[in-house]
Amino acid sequence: MRAFVVTAAFEGEVQDVPDPIAAPGQVIVDVHRVGVCGTDVEFWTGEMAYLHQGHARYPMRLGHEWAGIVSALGAGVHRGWLGRRVTADTMIGCGRCDRCRSGRHNVCADRFEIGIRGGWPGALAEQIAVPASSLFALPDHVDDVGGALVEPGGNALRAAQGAGLQRGDRALIFGPGTIGLLVAMFLRARGAEVHLMGRTEDSLAFARKLGFANAWQPDAIPDVPYAAVIDASNAARLPAAALERVEPGGRVVYIGLAGEPSAIDTRTLALKDVTAVGVLSASPSLDATIRAFAAGEVDPKPLVAATVGLDQVGEVLAGNRPIGAGPGPKIHVDPRISGPAGGHA
Repeated sequence: MRAFVVTAAFEGEVQDVPDPIAAPGQVIVDVHRVGVCGTDVEFWTGEMAYLHQGHARYPMRLGHEWAGIVSALGAGVHRGWLGRRVTADTMIGCGRCDRCRSGRHNVCADRFEIGIRGGWPGALAEQIAVPASSLFALPDHVDDVGGALVEPGGNALRAAQGAGLQRGDRALIFGPGTIGLLVAMFLRARGAEVHLMGRTEDSLAFARKLGFANAWQPDAIPDVPYAAVIDASNAARLPAAALERVEPGGRVVYIGLAGEPSAIDTRTLALKDVTAVGVLSASPSLDATIRAFAAGEVDPKPLVAATVGLDQVGEVLAGNRPIGAGPGPKIHVDPRISGPAGGHA
């Protein structure tokens, strides 16, 4: 099959690789859609911490936001999965440790992360092998586009939950990218007043187009109380700014990751009686995200600017937007597309 392989920092190509074979307990999925994520870009540039910590190494196949159809079953897998439209949990725990047994497999010390950690090949390929235990069926009201947004949606939902807001509370989100906008959508669905901060007028204009009128440049943020501040950016200075902006007794949620260490003043954290929440992975909220998408509480599809084939993945990872792309922050890949393709999703 065809797959996009990152061979070194800033180097990658479409290769013919062996077809995956379903081991016992696994399935093979024909991939229909894959999202390109900021984490994928960090692997492309060589900045991703896992490369330096020994949790990942080149060559590697990226792709952890995806949807497709189960086409083959390994031994012991219920036949009801065959032909089902699915996505899957990115995190695959060992299943034996206390964290896994208590439902915290997303922080298992020996976990795999599909397309990210431990060498488990990702979905930037025509097919992917995954454990049947990690599958989530997609209902008819969640198409392939929505299915490939379940993983970032689950992260965003956890961030929204971590903010601990009541109806009418005000939140400020740093970063109007895919995660930040999804957090904004979930918070709006819960009745919160949402403000967003971004660096470019194009990103802010897109946020306003989605109905978020309170979208600000950094120097224009209103001096009003924010019950929660969510940092969905990749700027090392913003975690401290989130702590400064939040109301005493409020919450700061950290879901964005910078390419270098961030510093916060824990004296401010303590003296303001602020709760800080960190979010790693969508695992605990995948079911709830699928339900929210299916019910129309959150519509993530406008975030997708274009869909391309595997041959254009290198250009996308290098930061080049496809010709004809819409204004959204997310680029999708359809491995079934042969040769260059692009345009609005």
